[in-house]
Amino acid sequence: MQMTPPGYSRPVQSGSISPEAERAIAGACPGAVVAAWDRDANLHPYWGPWRGVWTGYATDEAVRFEGSSGGAISAILIHALTSGFVDRVLHIKADPDKPTGNITVCSTTPQEILAGAGSRYTASSPLSGIDEALAMGGRMAFVGKPCDVSALRRLALADPRVDRHVPLMLSFFCGGMPSHDGVHRILKAMDVPFEAVAAFRFRGQGWPGTTAATTHDGRVAKMSYADSWGGHLSKEVQFRCKICPDAVGGAADIACADAWYGGESGYPSFEEQDGRSLIVVRSSVGAEVFERAVEGGALSAEPLEIGEIDLMQPAQARRKRLVRARLGALSATLQPKPDMRGTEVPAAAKRAPPAEAARNLVGTMRRVLLGRR
Repeated sequence: MQMTPPGYSRPVQSGSISPEAERAIAGACPGAVVAAWDRDANLHPYWGPWRGVWTGYATDEAVRFEGSSGGAISAILIHALTSGFVDRVLHIKADPDKPTGNITVCSTTPQEILAGAGSRYTASSPLSGIDEALAMGGRMAFVGKPCDVSALRRLALADPRVDRHVPLMLSFFCGGMPSHDGVHRILKAMDVPFEAVAAFRFRGQGWPGTTAATTHDGRVAKMSYADSWGGHLSKEVQFRCKICPDAVGGAADIACADAWYGGESGYPSFEEQDGRSLIVVRSSVGAEVFERAVEGGALSAEPLEIGEIDLMQPAQARRKRLVRARLGALSATLQPKPDMRGTEVPAAAKRAPPAEAARNLVGTMRRVLLGRR
C-alpha cells in the first residue's frame, strides 16, 4: 500500500501474483466486496447486527481522556490484554517520523495501547502486514476501520489462520477516509508549516477534543473538532466511502462510536464535556469480552434502546438510507459497484424520503459524468 495523490492509500503491484493470491485478494478486498452481516443476531438496517447496545466510558480517567469519545475501545482492549484473553493488539498510531500520518503497530502493554488512542483521520493500512502478524501465532485483537474488519472477515474464508489467531475484532463508526490533503488544509488554517510539525492529534484529550499541532519549537496550535472535521476533513472524503453500506463496523465483534448528545435537529452538540461512548456488541465473543470488561471494572455502561442511535448518529443514518440511490447512479452510468449483499441496503433505502433519494441519484450521476468521483 502506498500513498497516492491527493493522499489516499492505494495498492501498488510490485511483483507477480499467483492465481491463488489473486483469488484471495479479490475475495477480501473491501473495495470490491463487503462482508455480510451476522444473521443470527438482532438486525437493524442502519446499525447492523446487535446483541446489546450501551453507552459508557472507561473508568480509568486517563483512558477516558485520551480516547476520542469515552475511551471504550481502549478500555476493552486493555482489559482483554491484561486478563489474558489476547496477548497482543494490532492497531494504528501516529507515525513518529511523519506525525500527521499513521503506522501499524503491535502492542503488548496497556501503555502501548493508550499511546495509540484517539481517532486518526487520514490514510491507514492496518492489514498491510497481516501475513506476518498471523505468522506470529498466539491470540491477537485487531482494531480497524469497518472496511478493514470486513476485509479480515473475508480473508478468513481463504486463510484459516485468521479465526485461529484473531479471536477479537473491534471497529468504530466511520465518517469516511479523508485524503492527507485535509491535514494540509488544517495546518494552513492554523498557520503552521507542514515541516514544522513534531506531533499531531486529530482528536482526544477531552470529548470531542481538539485538533492539535505541536511544532518542533514547542508551539501548540489548536482547532475545534467542529472546524477540523466539518470545515476541512469531511470535504476530502473519498468517493468509495460515500457508497459504503457498513460504515458502522457491522462485521466487528464490538463497534464503538461517539454517543453524541443531540436530538431532532439532526446535528449533535460538540461542546466539550466528559467523554461518552456508544458501544454496540455484535457477536457472542463480543458479548463475553464486554461483560468481562464491565465486571472487571474497566468499563461503566448503561443499556440503550437501538432506536436512540438515530439521534446520536444522524449522519450515519442518512448515508445508509441513501446508499441504494447512489448505487443506482453508478448503474445508470455503467460504473462498477461493490458486492454489498447481506448488509441490509434495500431495507435501509425504504426509510429514505423519495425526494432525498432522487436528489442523491441525480447528484451522484452528475459527479460521475463530470469525473468528480
